[in-house]
Amino acid sequence: MPAISLKKVEETAPALVSLYKSAGASLARHGLEDRRAAVYLVIDYSGSMRRYFRDGSVQTLADRVLGLSAHLDDDGRVPVVFFSTDVDAVAEIELAGHQGGVERIVAGLGHMGKTDYHAAMDAVIDHYLDSGAVDPALVIFQTDGGPTNKLAAERYLCKAAGLPMFWQFIGFGHPRSKQFDFLRRLDELPVPERRAVDNAGFFHAGADPRRMPDAELYDRLLGEFPEWLAAARRLGIVGKG
Repeated sequence: MPAISLKKVEETAPALVSLYKSAGASLARHGLEDRRAAVYLVIDYSGSMRRYFRDGSVQTLADRVLGLSAHLDDDGRVPVVFFSTDVDAVAEIELAGHQGGVERIVAGLGHMGKTDYHAAMDAVIDHYLDSGAVDPALVIFQTDGGPTNKLAAERYLCKAAGLPMFWQFIGFGHPRSKQFDFLRRLDELPVPERRAVDNAGFFHAGADPRRMPDAELYDRLLGEFPEWLAAARRLGIVGKG
């Protein structure tokens, strides 16, 4: 059963009902319909992301993540980390009042800096460990390019491989952009030489991420999560429950 019922979503966030249903169908296709997980969203707030905030692409992703999270986590909220050169904000979006949630958070932020991943990764790890969560974490990490400090990002991903956290990177922009070469390499870091388990995935959402169908987006977000769960269980990183 989903963590939050369809009736509750209809009452608190009726505009997300279709997303909730689409996410549920994808979870079932991947054998995850009874899975519980803490869902995180990490948003790139670098200068090159300006157009994706303006055209609603970021808010659309946030709504889609809420639709997925409602099946996996019962509190109706998703922690969100906005990052650029450093961490710009750690906030929450929630089912109730989700519309315009990203805009309200961004209105209080300052200058849009450069792109660096590791501070945001550190913030997510700290939040998860401090939360006392017993379920694994699914971290949806959105960006439109590679980080300034590539070595630090690799180190953090390898360090996090021993934690019950899966990092699903999603790229906004042209799929053939050289900006995503680093994420392709990050996705393929060797196991077990560099990390205990393959704890990351990567896919492009295209130059206009709003155009990716909901069902395709959810299938891509969840595509590698079951394999990671199985491998992490074998190594004792994730519990048997």
